[in-house]
Amino acid sequence: MGLLGNAFSGWHLLLILAVILLLFGAAKLPGLAKGVGESVRILRSESRTPPGAGGERPSSAPAGPDPSS
Repeated sequence: MGLLGNAFSGWHLLLILAVILLLFGAAKLPGLAKGVGESVRILRSESRTPPGAGGERPSSAPAGPDPSS
């Protein structure tokens, strides 16, 4: 299976690319790609957790009754 299963063949993806090229025009595509790249870069940098603030969550569960009493 491909990326999206059997939904798209190579010809489908080529046709979609041609439609995008017609809609946005060849002059606007580099700017569009740059904007998408910057957005992905910002998303990745924001989704990283800073060192020391990450993976461990403090236990918020209240302590149960003491079994020894």
